[in-house]
Amino acid sequence: MSEDAVVADSDVITIWAVAEDWDGRRRKKSSRSRSKAKSRSRSKATDRSVRSTQVRSTLTPKQLGEIAEAEFIARGVELRFAVAKTWGDSESYDYIVNARKSFNFWRVQVKSAHVAGEDGTYSFRAHDHAQRSYSAKDIDALVAYARPERAWYVFPVRVVERLKGLKLYPASRKKRSKYEKYREGWEILRKPVRRRRKK
Repeated sequence: MSEDAVVADSDVITIWAVAEDWDGRRRKKSSRSRSKAKSRSRSKATDRSVRSTQVRSTLTPKQLGEIAEAEFIARGVELRFAVAKTWGDSESYDYIVNARKSFNFWRVQVKSAHVAGEDGTYSFRAHDHAQRSYSAKDIDALVAYARPERAWYVFPVRVVERLKGLKLYPASRKKRSKYEKYREGWEILRKPVRRRRKK
């Protein structure tokens, strides 16, 4: 083999080695760029999550209650009820609910819970501002809404009379409240209202 041939082969080998090295660097650079893009994307998502949490944490209990009441109206309308808000805060109930094409008008008090206890319990007050338990003189039904679970409970007033509070476990499989049968019990509001006659 001639010296020229040896040199030519070396040049070819060197060219290929340079080409492969350049291609490897390009792939690594591309991989790093994709990694940085993903990192920025995750960072932005985290920032959005943090901002969302911060916004949620700045809401007052009254604002959270108003959000729950707005969702109650939307849910009621979705289920083909007519829902009317009382004027002012003087009444012992929040809404009048009517099954359309009927003469059944229910006085409904809405309660909501936005944070679960350590055992997954959602606690609800079953009394008015004066700490008096609700009675048939005040309301016809109490609706309890565990908002994080999107769980609605519809109680006829006879169930909550003389109670100061309710404990519900909508997310638990081990602990089952005796009130679970009232979960999503919207059909109760389609029945005739049973009111005691005043003596």
